[in-house]
Amino acid sequence: MGKPITWVGIDDDKMNLTVAVLRGSRKREPEVRRIANEDRALRRWVRRLVRESGGGEIRMCYEAGPNGFALMRRLEAMGPVVVEVMAPSLTPRRSGQRVKTDPLDAKKLASLYRSGELRAIAIPGEDSESARDLVRLYHRVGEELTRKRHHSLKFLIRRGRIYRDGSHWTDRHRRWLRAQRFELWTDTASFEEMLSGVRELEDRRERLEERLEQLAGEDARAAEVAVLRCFHGIDTSMAVTLTTEIFEVERFAHPRALMSYFGQTSSVYQTSDKEVRGSITKAGNRYARWALGHVAKQYRHRPHVGVSLKRRRHGQPVWAIEIADRAHHRLHRRHWALLLRGMPHGKVTTAVARELTAFVWEALTETRRRSQQQAA
Repeated sequence: MGKPITWVGIDDDKMNLTVAVLRGSRKREPEVRRIANEDRALRRWVRRLVRESGGGEIRMCYEAGPNGFALMRRLEAMGPVVVEVMAPSLTPRRSGQRVKTDPLDAKKLASLYRSGELRAIAIPGEDSESARDLVRLYHRVGEELTRKRHHSLKFLIRRGRIYRDGSHWTDRHRRWLRAQRFELWTDTASFEEMLSGVRELEDRRERLEERLEQLAGEDARAAEVAVLRCFHGIDTSMAVTLTTEIFEVERFAHPRALMSYFGQTSSVYQTSDKEVRGSITKAGNRYARWALGHVAKQYRHRPHVGVSLKRRRHGQPVWAIEIADRAHHRLHRRHWALLLRGMPHGKVTTAVARELTAFVWEALTETRRRSQQQAA
């Protein structure tokens, strides 16, 4: 008979960890204690656990939260322990429980972890995590810029200043903005601060775009980014977004698994003979889902290789271009078939984005397979 396993549930915050320890498979009441979230205290606690385990395995878990994956790496570096990060949205919760405390949460995690009812999430490497954070920062700056632009235009509308000579934020529109004058000095100060905020965010986005170009050229993801850029509507920023959010396409054995990871699969309510399928779950990765939805809108256009797409495809393998062309023809037909059937535009975009995910999975899987063959 093997040595008993020590199960540890951790409820973490910025300053402290509340830990619940279960030894073996029969003990019902965990030992609970509070530990400062600093290396000296954690190292002393891990050494104590190792000493009391008697050579048995020590397994820890905590829900993804404020400490990210750094807590896992810190704990695993302190001793022979296995640490897993669990998906908070998939943790079983009792609807009738109205009391929530850190010790109760830690006890629940330890018990559920021992019974195998928690779902661990895939852990990216430090390089992949850092790249993903950079890409997400780029998108957050874009969201802030959109809000700031809307704020500026709505301010002008409230003052009766409406631009009617074309699209917003073109060179012509910017000249019109700079020419605005107000009677009250308070309006002038407000509008100047708004435009200053817009310019600052535009500068930040331009700097981040340069960093994304640098990121796309790194050996770890250059091949995958180049293959995705062969698709209609996928430029460097979109390609880098998809590769960093997926980070290991091998963990998805089928395209439907990737669709589920992106939250693109339908929600289902089934009881007895009744089954109702609702909207997509949106329970997955929102950045990749937004990127695919943005790209899917481009497939309303007829298949055509323009100057920009031709430049992106230059020097790329024939098989990658064939996958991209097959996707364009298929998704263009799908878009218009659903639209002419009377389906709303939003649902059409969602359906096309879901099918686009399958083509992205195929392209990335084939890229990895060929890279492994060349390495061998």
